[in-house]
Amino acid sequence: MALYLIGDVQGCDGALKQLLEHIDFSPSRDTIYLLGDLVNRGPDSSAVLRRLMALGQSAHCLLGNHDLHVLAVAAGVRAPGRRDTIDAILHAPDRGELLDWLRHQHMAIGLVHGTRECLLVHAGVLPGWSVAQTLALAGEVEQVLRSGQTHSFFENLFANTPTRWQDDLQGWARLRVIVNALTRLRFCTPEGEMEFETKEGGAAQAPAGFMPWFDVPNRKTAHSLIAFGHWSTLGLLQRPDIVALDTGCVWGGQLTALRLSPDLHQAPDKVLQVQCPQAQAPTNAKA
Repeated sequence: MALYLIGDVQGCDGALKQLLEHIDFSPSRDTIYLLGDLVNRGPDSSAVLRRLMALGQSAHCLLGNHDLHVLAVAAGVRAPGRRDTIDAILHAPDRGELLDWLRHQHMAIGLVHGTRECLLVHAGVLPGWSVAQTLALAGEVEQVLRSGQTHSFFENLFANTPTRWQDDLQGWARLRVIVNALTRLRFCTPEGEMEFETKEGGAAQAPAGFMPWFDVPNRKTAHSLIAFGHWSTLGLLQRPDIVALDTGCVWGGQLTALRLSPDLHQAPDKVLQVQCPQAQAPTNAKA
């Protein structure tokens, strides 16, 4: 059985189909984990959702910022953006089924593959969070998403404050910090203050006083492997402690899968990529 981690699809169903063929994916034998931003910007978001739904327990998915945006638009809380490509979901005959499946996906996933453990998030993890705490906090958000409180949740979700985590945070402020860290984080201070204005460039473009979340000294997850997407201008990055897999498919780049080795002493991880056949023209807007 092979296990694959896949970066941001963003509605590029053609690329996803090609990638699954390229890795010779078999749902009866293999498992895929998608790192969020399943939809939006690409041309076939509804097709992506239907393809993943059809794979059942062979496909496990994270929610990214674009996925939450679609759910908020569908709930009537947010207006569609100028560059959104989500009408096919909103007007689909199976709209209810698609949206219900989407809101039951995960905010973080912890997996064990052979001798290896890995934490999956869409964007990042605050330096003071352990793996166990990250999964527990993700579970708090998942519980609300799967409840009858989704309208109130989305009404209170979209803001940049509080910018730092505190264990005594409560209510919507608590959930907002969790969501912002897991789905939007790129840069933070060593103390865990988050910054959301900088969206261009790679790790070297950190604003003064900030750094990529994965470079914060002594972060509690430093000895765990964390896989994430979200940061297309960072591109493919592999280190012993992190793997970044958003390679800008929808912006004219590649869709990337990482075949995760169950034991690095026996075989290395393997990167597999396809060029996106249906991408938008490259743009600087890569939120």
